[in-house]
Amino acid sequence: MVKVKVAHFRLCHSRMPFCIAYLRESLEMVLDAHVRAFEFFSGSPRRGIYDNLKTVVSKILIGHDRIFNSRFTQLASHYLFEPVACTPASGWEKGQVENQVRYIRRRLFTPRVRCKDLCELNRYLADGCLMLAAGQLHPEMRDKTVAEVFRKEKPRLVLVGSSFDGFRETPVRVSTTSLVSYDSNRYSVDASVAGRTVMLRVYADRIVAVEGGVVVADHPRLFGRGGTSYDPWHYVSVLERKPGALRNGAPFRDWELPEGLALMRESLTRHKDGNRQFVGILGKIAVYGLDAVEAACLSALKEKAPSRDVVLNILFRTHDDPPVPNLPPACRLPVLNTEPVADCSRYDMLLMGGKVNA
Repeated sequence: MVKVKVAHFRLCHSRMPFCIAYLRESLEMVLDAHVRAFEFFSGSPRRGIYDNLKTVVSKILIGHDRIFNSRFTQLASHYLFEPVACTPASGWEKGQVENQVRYIRRRLFTPRVRCKDLCELNRYLADGCLMLAAGQLHPEMRDKTVAEVFRKEKPRLVLVGSSFDGFRETPVRVSTTSLVSYDSNRYSVDASVAGRTVMLRVYADRIVAVEGGVVVADHPRLFGRGGTSYDPWHYVSVLERKPGALRNGAPFRDWELPEGLALMRESLTRHKDGNRQFVGILGKIAVYGLDAVEAACLSALKEKAPSRDVVLNILFRTHDDPPVPNLPPACRLPVLNTEPVADCSRYDMLLMGGKVNA
């Protein structure tokens, strides 16, 4: 049995409900829930009424004045709606959602729901909301269902072309073993940023590390404690210095390689320096790309010549040299007013034993 947190949304006019479940009740979950809700409704309302939840409201002021979380404010600006907070201890201001929580619990969570994962549960909840809306009469328009009123309300919603990127960002330090820690779990990042600080973008379902605007890690999010998510490709440059880690290193256990590379690795295990040869092949992926290197491995295996040198020879023959980037012109060198002219006669005089004045 797993305890989940369910976010509830309800359009005030049509009473159209939407529910989505998460394993945490944190800011990134709230942001993602809004994105999913507006996708479900095919638009956003012009105003949103909220209880004073801590993930959204940073500070309660006098009356209805609030200081909202800056990331939540960006979400509201993206979807063009005005967030309004309820008065503390005034349940009548949010009665629609309060009633919906009891109604959804009774109709969709009784008896207890059994799902294999969170995605299946959320599909069940979305389908259940549609089913309930189609069979429930509107409380004010008794001759129409909630779904019928919603169809008329939908064209009045605000349509935004792109979805909000609902992440929470925080700086973290990369360990010497190319790992970052978040929420009692660890995630690998590219070895090139070991010992440096990266920006960790925390999504509801994944963890992304960014350094200098470049993504250096992207992992499915772990929700337990003490777990480690490795991406073996982050450690390829380390293998060039320590090829023995390919056999015993934690990131490379149960490494699911593409077929051509997996077959080449298995064939090279018969060689005394098989690990070193395979690491040399992996190092060329950054130059020629994964597909090209895998094709070269399959070609070498077809010729019954599993060897690093054969694979590299195939790559050299079938692919042009990678382009060399043009270096920007130096900006701090002195400017020549008179370009030098070659004078080989001075060199000839030195060969004959003469002396040339500098």
